[in-house]
Amino acid sequence: MSVQERKERERAARERLIVATARELAEQQGWDAVTTRRLAERIEYSQPVLYSHFRGKREIIGAVALEGAAELAAVVRAAASAADGPRERVAALARAYLDFAERNPAVYDAMFQLDGGLAFADEDTPEPLKDAFAALLESLSEVAGDGVHPGLFTELFWAALHGVATLTRAGRLPPEYLEPRMELLVDRLAIT
Repeated sequence: MSVQERKERERAARERLIVATARELAEQQGWDAVTTRRLAERIEYSQPVLYSHFRGKREIIGAVALEGAAELAAVVRAAASAADGPRERVAALARAYLDFAERNPAVYDAMFQLDGGLAFADEDTPEPLKDAFAALLESLSEVAGDGVHPGLFTELFWAALHGVATLTRAGRLPPEYLEPRMELLVDRLAIT
């Protein structure tokens, strides 16, 4: 291995460490606790080293969001592929999505609530974000219905899931009705 390859590998490892540490700190204490000073202390590198990877917190949030999008796509695809039939796939997708949002609140915030400097629904949208949407589209397109654009249907279903996840987490919707809400959403929007 050349010196250059070793340096690139070490740089990539530091970057993964920064993102993992930011994510861990955000999940434990919230995004307000994620500062470059605190991250530098936790990873035992100087702030200039941290800034050599990310220009600031916004880029770190973006990196966490991209990692989260890749994880969400994998979770949704795994859940949908394990189910038989269109309705069951949509129900599994919805459960997996809501479970991901509940288990990873800081990551979910990085993806959808905070400014990570990422473009959505645009030519410049990063691949992990496009792939997360594609993971939803794969199952939802088969239940969109005649004459309904699959992408628009997926956007609407995603918006409903996001609303349920966000409002439940904020205490605006009673959590004990999460399953009936999800079932109603699937039954009304994804009838096959």
